[in-house]
Amino acid sequence: MFNCCQRILELGLQRLSVQTVIIGGGIIGVASAYYLQEKGNDVTLLEKSKLGTGSTGRANGGIRAQFSSPVSAKLSLESIKVWEAFDEQFDTDIGYRRPGYMFLAREASTAEQFRENVRKQNEFGIPSEFVDPTRAQELCPELHADKFVGGAYCPTDGFADPNLALQGFAAAARESGVEIRTGTEVTDILVGWDGQVTGVETDAGSFNVEFVVNAAGAWGGEVGEMAGIDLPISPKRRQLAVFDPEIAVPDSVPFTIDADNGIHFRPEREGNVVAGGHFDPADPAMDPDSYPTRVPLDWSAQVAEGLADVADYFGLNTEIRNGWSGLYAVTPDHHPIIEETVPGFVNAVGFSGHGFMQSPATGQLVAELVTDGEASLVDISELSLNRFEGGSPLEEGTVID
Repeated sequence: MFNCCQRILELGLQRLSVQTVIIGGGIIGVASAYYLQEKGNDVTLLEKSKLGTGSTGRANGGIRAQFSSPVSAKLSLESIKVWEAFDEQFDTDIGYRRPGYMFLAREASTAEQFRENVRKQNEFGIPSEFVDPTRAQELCPELHADKFVGGAYCPTDGFADPNLALQGFAAAARESGVEIRTGTEVTDILVGWDGQVTGVETDAGSFNVEFVVNAAGAWGGEVGEMAGIDLPISPKRRQLAVFDPEIAVPDSVPFTIDADNGIHFRPEREGNVVAGGHFDPADPAMDPDSYPTRVPLDWSAQVAEGLADVADYFGLNTEIRNGWSGLYAVTPDHHPIIEETVPGFVNAVGFSGHGFMQSPATGQLVAELVTDGEASLVDISELSLNRFEGGSPLEEGTVID
C-alpha cells in the first residue's frame, strides 16, 4: 500500500502540522480529534447531526479485554489504560464500574473454547479465568448453575456511560483547539490525479485538506464510496432494554453472557438490568438514516424468557422499563479497518459493536497514522482492508449481539 507519509519521511522532511478533517461525531471521531490535536495537528471534525447521535448514544457501554482475537485484546488493553484514568485526565465521571464480564457455556465445546481463550488472554496479561458452575454461581448468586458447564470470567472488565465519555473527549478536544462543526454533512471527498485526497465538499462549503479520517460508523461505507473505496461494512440493527427484575440484581454481578443462547445482561441502577439478545438469523443490513428504533414486544418477550432461563432474578413479575435500537457497523470478521487506505484517507471504521470500548486506543492510532505515517501503539497490520481480498484470516469468538 502506498503511503504518502512514508514518502515524505523518506525525503527527509519533517511534518509538524497537517490539516485534518474527521468525518463522524461519535466516540471514535471525537477521540481521534483529541489525540490528533494533542500531536500538533490542525483538526476540524464534521458531524451531520449532533455529537453521539449515531451508535455511541445507543451503546451498552461495555469495556472488556476478554477477546479471542489478540489484536482485539490489545486494542482493549490500551484503551482500558485510558478508561482507568479518564475521570482524572478529562475531569469527567463516566460511571466506570468493573464487576467483570462472565461468559457462560451450556455446551462442552463452548467451554473448551473458553479455556483456550483464557489461556491466550493470560499470555497478554489479562487476568481472566475459567470458572466452574459453582464459582459462576458465587459471582451471580441467582444463576441456574445446573444449566451451565463452565464459563470465562475477568474481574477487570466492566462498563461506563458512553455519552459521558463522549462529552469528556469533546470538551478536551475543543479546549485543545479542535473545531467541531455539527449539522454539517459531507457530500463528497476530493481526490487528485495522483490518488491523493485533497479536500471535502459539505453542504456548508468546501475544505482543502491533507488528511481525511473516516470515523463515520454505520455510515462508514458511504463515506468510503466517496473516496472510491469499497468497504465491507454492513449496518446491523441491535436492541437493548432495561428490565426491572423480580429480584434486584446487585451491582457486584458481572456483565453476564449466555454464549450458547445469545442472551446477556448487566446490572444497571436500583437493581435493574440492561439486557439484550439477537435472534434474527437473516440479520439484514439497515439504512442508517432510516431504520426501526422501537423495540418490538415479541423481542422483549423473547429476551425476558431467555433471562429467566439464565437466573432466578427474572421471574414472572419481571417488567420491561424501556428499550432502544442502534446499529453495529459490522465487517465480515467482526474486526475494524484501521489504516491509511489511500494517500490522505484514514479509515477507523467497522468496529462491529466494540467501538466505544476501543475508542481511546483507536484515537491514538489514528493520530500516529496521520502524524508519524505508521502506528506504534498496537500492531494493526492485520486490520488493513486488503485482508478481505482472499477471505480474512481473523476470527473473533466472543461477539455479543
